[in-house]
Amino acid sequence: MRSPGLARAAAAVLALEGIALIVFALIELTGLGAGAAASLPTALALIVLTLIGAAALVAFAFGVNAGRSWARSGGIVFQVLAVALALASLTIQPVQWFFTLAVGLPGALGFVLLFASARAENPRPTE
Repeated sequence: MRSPGLARAAAAVLALEGIALIVFALIELTGLGAGAAASLPTALALIVLTLIGAAALVAFAFGVNAGRSWARSGGIVFQVLAVALALASLTIQPVQWFFTLAVGLPGALGFVLLFASARAENPRPTE
């Protein structure tokens, strides 16, 4: 079953977020190799958890593209967490606007696309 355009767009956002997390994990891994970690176990845990999150986002992207509701649900959870993280970053002074926008805008866009995709794929019955 081919997914509608909204689902493909939502899947693309999820996949790009997953790729961004993979890149972040690779950056952290090179920092670990350069000896920049204050605590080796903590650094390894962060890298592993980041890769798990990236794998989940990529899996959700494939699932959303295939029209699976479980993938939309998981994707929405990740998008809500991204927006919450972006809003929380506003409390750090000075505000890191690049981080806030880089996390918040894709999160908000993904949330809207996933929600719209769910509405388009499951229209309300007419009375």
